[in-house]
Amino acid sequence: MSRAVGLALGWFVDQLVGDPRRWHPVGGFGSVATRLEKHTYAQRRSRGVVHVVVLAGGASALGVVAERTSGRHGLAHTLVTAAATWAVLGGRSLAREAAIIDGQLRADDLAAARLQVQNLVGRKTSALDADEVARACVESLAENTSDAVVAPLVWGATFGVPGLLGYRAVNTLDAMIGHRSERYAEFGWCAARLDDIVNWAPARLSGILALALSPGVGQGGIREGLSAIRRDAPAHPSPNGGVVEAAFAGVLGVSLGGTNLYDGGAENRGRLGRGRPAGVAAIEPATRLARRVSSAALALAATASFGLGRARGRRERRG
Repeated sequence: MSRAVGLALGWFVDQLVGDPRRWHPVGGFGSVATRLEKHTYAQRRSRGVVHVVVLAGGASALGVVAERTSGRHGLAHTLVTAAATWAVLGGRSLAREAAIIDGQLRADDLAAARLQVQNLVGRKTSALDADEVARACVESLAENTSDAVVAPLVWGATFGVPGLLGYRAVNTLDAMIGHRSERYAEFGWCAARLDDIVNWAPARLSGILALALSPGVGQGGIREGLSAIRRDAPAHPSPNGGVVEAAFAGVLGVSLGGTNLYDGGAENRGRLGRGRPAGVAAIEPATRLARRVSSAALALAATASFGLGRARGRRERRG
């Protein structure tokens, strides 16, 4: 029971206050990872495996200690779970960034929007037009709703605080070293593959929720979203991001994807959806859909956590 309540409390705190501007725990983890990389880096997969095991294993171990120290029942465990949940979620900050970009594009301040969207995506943005900035924003809303909300809740419901912290460590490392560049082609291989594994089920749950919650958020709907997943997601470079982005594209009645420029070169993501190109008008309904998916994911995670807790309690009583 305390895990379910903690997940819900942490989710609500994230919705109320979002990420702090300074001293965020994930930022602190990133600083530790950067310092460790000076000692672990080499253009070999084996060194990348060591890097990931030390950092992700350390984060999970910290979660184990926190969970055992607080106990599995009572107020302390609820608060520890809530604090960990708030630290790893990013739903409010994601919606806040999207709202800022929406306002900038509607005010024809393209220069500011190009700069702002860099908080959400890793692609080069200096030459993007208004529709491309909007596309980047909608794609980030889709993918990060899965990565920064649904997936942490899934892992938190299943494994508690260790699951929350371990997942966020893996996902952060993928963002730092998992991209395809000359420096990280080998060293970042483990982070990228592990992130694909831990996000496989959450991404598909996110896609299902987007389809189920689609009425009233766009001009597409369930049928278009399902068609986009089946037809377009396999061509996307990411086995997980493509599913969620295709679902959002179909539901919203827009098209996403295309060619993005990164430091490591160009990446063609194919075309996701068969609607009009996503423009500024797509940001607000995409944000609304992301919020619905987030809320539904919380309800499912809390329910699953409560059920798992009761089952564990019955096993302990029988033992």
